Amino acid sequence: MIRSLFFAPANRPDLLAKFPRFAADCYVIDLEDGTPPAAKAQARSALAASVASLRAANLPGLLTVRVNEPGSEHYLADLEAAFATDADGVVIPKLEHPAQLFPAAHWIRNRDRTAPRKQPRCIIGGIESIGGVIEAVNLCRADPNLVAVYFGAEDFAAEMGGRRTALGNEVLYARSQVVIGAKAAGITAIDQAVTDIRDDALFREDAARGRELGYVGKICVLPRQVAIANEAFAPAADEVAYARRLIEAYRVAVAAGKGTIDFEGKMIDGPLLKRAEQTVKRAERVGAR
Repeated sequence: MIRSLFFAPANRPDLLAKFPRFAADCYVIDLEDGTPPAAKAQARSALAASVASLRAANLPGLLTVRVNEPGSEHYLADLEAAFATDADGVVIPKLEHPAQLFPAAHWIRNRDRTAPRKQPRCIIGGIESIGGVIEAVNLCRADPNLVAVYFGAEDFAAEMGGRRTALGNEVLYARSQVVIGAKAAGITAIDQAVTDIRDDALFREDAARGRELGYVGKICVLPRQVAIANEAFAPAADEVAYARRLIEAYRVAVAAGKGTIDFEGKMIDGPLLKRAEQTVKRAERVGAR
């Protein structure tokens, strides 16, 4: 469960040191966009110390490393450095072909054999280009180590050459394609970032739209966005109470031989029961955090 995917630059130990202050579901040490080209090699060299320090702080969520994109000269070196640490996994940006996952999957197999751990190492993929969106379904099914994908709207929109708007209709098709691919593969779908970093209201609105599409979490680039995302992608108390009432009413109806019921003014059948069960399950998982 990743409601909040929280990034900080790998070359900024002062910002990484603040990770423990915020209850993100997944923390990302960013060797890619967050780290300038001239600082990448040094940040990679410091990665082991950064991970060790954060491990000692007992972060509540996953700890991952975003490597540079597969076509980059840094990709393989980043993977080697990341898997030399005790990170929970890697975030691979700008995926376009399933084969781009193979080096990371190879590292995971080797590390699982030589240094097994209770929680399996994982891959989170970024789908943020025209090619990636076209291949979204295949990418999401490409490797069992891939547990989540995020949609990168800004890179996609830049490649399209369109204009970004607050409502986001210009990326709606691509945003939908990514979440459909994730759902088809049974993996976690993480929604786009909001670059208007001082507009918390917009972040909430965009998170609500993402949740309506089926996303279960959001990219966070500021600490305060973590709390907003955690709240936005967790069922509200009234949603959970309604779902529990519906499940019980449906149980009684089925026992009486009914498959469809009128519940609090709405017709309820199997699909709506499934949605209610998902709400309760998600609430229980959030409560366990």
